Amino acid sequence: MPKCFDAFLVGNRWYIRQMQTPEIIAYLKTYCGWSAGVRAVLAKYNLPYTEKDIIQNPAFRWEMETKSGQPLSPCVEINGKMLADVSGEEVERYVIENRLVEASDAATDVPTNAPCATEEHEGVVKLNL
Repeated sequence: MPKCFDAFLVGNRWYIRQMQTPEIIAYLKTYCGWSAGVRAVLAKYNLPYTEKDIIQNPAFRWEMETKSGQPLSPCVEINGKMLADVSGEEVERYVIENRLVEASDAATDVPTNAPCATEEHEGVVKLNL
């Protein structure tokens, strides 16, 4: 993983320090546009994370709802701070504003702020019948 550095000015002197890798837990759905956007942002910044699929494991849904205080997903916990019902764009804004990563213009392979396409939902429903 590439190392990230942070530069800051104190008085008239610049300092550089290595940024710490954040601890990230992502409560995501198996098939979901919003969840795909969160995955894309975490991949864009090469941020390691623990994924907890709330569809495949109901205990993860309960854990997410308990920690976030609400039932909507995705939810992403970063260094103990819960971001509830977020898009990939919101996660990206958070990690940049909190100086966990440097902003990047790199593109993602999926939209970072969009629901699933209707076809995706219909396909999942047909598979579950």
